[in-house]
Parts: sequence; structure tokens; C-alpha cells
Amino acid sequence: MHIQSIIKNITCLLVSGVSFFQGSAQNKAAYEMKVNGVKVIVQPSGNEIVEILTVFKGGVQNYPASKAGIESLAITALTECGTKNDSKNSFKDKLDVVDAQISGMAGMDFSSVRLNCIQSDFDKVWPLYVDAINSPLFDTSEFTRIRQDQINSQKSSASQPDNAISKLAIETAFKGKPYATSPGGEQETVTNLTAADTKAYYASILTRSRLLIVVVSDLDKSIIEKKIKELTDPIPGGHEVVLTKYAYAPAKNSFNAEKKTLATNYISGITGGPLPGTDDFNAYSIARRIYAQKQFLEVRTNNGLSYAPQSQFHGGLSSYTSISVSTTNPDKYIAVVNALIAKTHAQGFSADDVKNAKSGFITNFYSKMETNSEQAESLAANEILFNDWKRSLRINEDMKKVTAEDVTKAFNKYVKGITWVYQGDTAKVNPALFTASPVAAKLPVNKIRKATKD
Repeated sequence: MHIQSIIKNITCLLVSGVSFFQGSAQNKAAYEMKVNGVKVIVQPSGNEIVEILTVFKGGVQNYPASKAGIESLAITALTECGTKNDSKNSFKDKLDVVDAQISGMAGMDFSSVRLNCIQSDFDKVWPLYVDAINSPLFDTSEFTRIRQDQINSQKSSASQPDNAISKLAIETAFKGKPYATSPGGEQETVTNLTAADTKAYYASILTRSRLLIVVVSDLDKSIIEKKIKELTDPIPGGHEVVLTKYAYAPAKNSFNAEKKTLATNYISGITGGPLPGTDDFNAYSIARRIYAQKQFLEVRTNNGLSYAPQSQFHGGLSSYTSISVSTTNPDKYIAVVNALIAKTHAQGFSADDVKNAKSGFITNFYSKMETNSEQAESLAANEILFNDWKRSLRINEDMKKVTAEDVTKAFNKYVKGITWVYQGDTAKVNPALFTASPVAAKLPVNKIRKATKD
């Protein structure tokens, strides 16, 4: 699996934090229940698809940096190394017969194993899912294969400048914190992981206290309860899991440059963002959306400095905002960005800015939440990050309450100090421009043009 794709997909879900419920499902209320002490969230789907997500809480908080990649390997092994009843090929053949899917992913804040099938095939697929979670083999030869695949993925990622600069930025900003650890691991850490190590690690996180289960399906409650009991009966209770939240808030700008021979220069900045569950979260999500559009206009359209300037809010257990670009003129880029940030602090966002951004936000998340799997992931993310899965059901109403004043205050509160990193021709960059506070920057006359009516 490609870790940057995983992070990007999870980030989109976390920031939107919504579910889209179609047809007759709107007439059936979502509910939760406890089975063997495990919280089970059920969303009726209004269709014939069964989507089940078993979530392991914690993500990179579960292991030290020296073991980076171990949870990713463990989750992959569940479906790639065989089970007590099936070899890898037998397991996949049984899924192929009914065109069902059982797969896993490992992320920064949680990992998950999903089941997707049509309801008429559920009884055939469910035993495979139970075996994958409760009785994986961690076969040595198959484990060696998936470990090499993960190493190859890391090599490929490291060779791509966009991924390399993003990795450097995160490692610099979160040095000494869990978020500095990549779920996919490093070549060195993954190489040292054995099948026995990974099996023992998986056993340590397979506890009821660490699990959350989400079901998006029209299965009867009694059937769901029976099946989840069957799944969780063999799993030990475990100890209470307490997840740490950490908001990144650099006191001032910093700059770290690495000389590299590249076709262009790569820049990434990490600044703050509100934690999930705080009053600023929704307002800041809108602020970041508006800022990203204005930055694109100024950096690309008005100044021709880059084809794809980016700004993203990563609203996880450790929240932060990233600003990134590839450009041949880094000093002019930072002048434009600093001026735009200063302009935003001074003038704020207009009512039209916020109205249009909220409309786009709502349209975007409804277009995303059209499948059972996306609904399940959204419910899971909201429960893990916000301790409130019902946020998925009311995000539209919550966003209506956000005002232009809220959005401006949130932006000004969190976008201050920025941790900048640079890879490329160091002779072309002036570090002093990056360490100067953007909030204090003077607005250049006739340089920053208005993107919307203020």
C-alpha cells in the first residue's frame, strides 16, 4: 500500500467527517450497541451491500519509531499470509467466487480491516473475515514477500520529490512525537521486522478494548449482534486505551534546507490547526479551504510560480496544516505567501468567501459519501477522533452555524509560526525570508490582487 495515498484519503475523510445516506436508509436511524464490551456502530444502508469495518485504535501511538511499519505489515498479513483454515490462495479464491473483498489499511490514528460483499453472500464471506482477524498464520514465506513489497514501496516513495519533502516536513515538525513516525515504516525498520515479531505485535493490539466496529448494512440487529459476538468471543478484553491528542503550534518560523539535484525546488511548511472536538474545528476547515483557493490564485494564476501549490488541513489526533509547492523561484514564492497570510490576518474572510466555501464543502462531502465503505470510514473516523460518530450525521447543520467571524478568528489563531523545509538548489533560497513572521509582513503595493469581493 502507498502510505501517501493512505494519508491523503484519510485526511479527506477526517476534514469532511460526514456520511451520505441514500434512499430508504434515511428512514432508518443509525444506532450503537455494545457486544462483549466493544462499541458497534450500525448505519442502515438502504441497499444490498454489507460493509463492516473493524478498527484498531492508536495508529502510530501503538509502537516506537524503531518498529515503524510493524502495524502496516501486521494488517497486510491478515489477508496475505493465510489463516488456520485457508492458504493465501484458498482465501483469495473463496472471495473471488462471490466477488467479495476483505482488505486492511494502517494509518496515523487507527488501522482497520474491512469486509465488503452483497448481503446474499454474507454467510459465505463472514467466516473468512473472522479467520483473518482471529486466526492469521503469519506464514514465513508469505510474510517475507509482503515485507519486501513494503520495502519496495518505501524506496519508490522516497524517490518521488513530492513525497520526500512531505516526509521531511512532518519529521521536522513532529520530531520526538508519534506523528514523526510513518505508518509504512522506513526501509531500515521494515527490513528488521520478522514474522514472529509482527505476529506477537498483532496479538498485543488484538484486544476488545482497542476495537471499534462499524457496520453499514440493512442486516437485522439480531444478526449483527450474533456475528459480532462470534467475532469478539475469542478476543481478550485488554487494558483501557487512552489516545493522546497533540496540536502543533510552532512559536515562530524556522527553516531547514537540504541541497538536492532536482529539476525544480520543493518547499513544504507545517503550521497549526485545531484538535478534533474543539470549537474551532469546523470554522478552521472552512478557513483552510478558502485560503487554499486564494493561494492557488496568487501563486499559480497571478504570479506563475508553480503549477500545483497545495494547502491541506490534517485534522487528526495530532492536527496541523501543510503548505507546499514546487517552484524555480523560492524567494518570490515566500514573498507572495507571506503577503497573502498577512493580508488574510489583516482583512479576514468576507461573508461571500465563507458562503461559497461552505457550499462547496457540503457539495463535496455529499459527492464523496455515496458508498457504504465511505460511510463506514467516516463514522469510524468521527468516533476515534471526536468521540462522536453522530457528527457524521449532522455535519451539514453544524456547518450552517459557522460565521465569517468564526472563520477569520480560527485562521488567525492557528496560522502563525510555520516550520519550513526545502529541498533543491540552496543557492537560490534566502533563509531569512522564510524565518520572517508572515503575520508581520507588510503588504506589497499592487502585488496581491483580491481573489473575491472583500
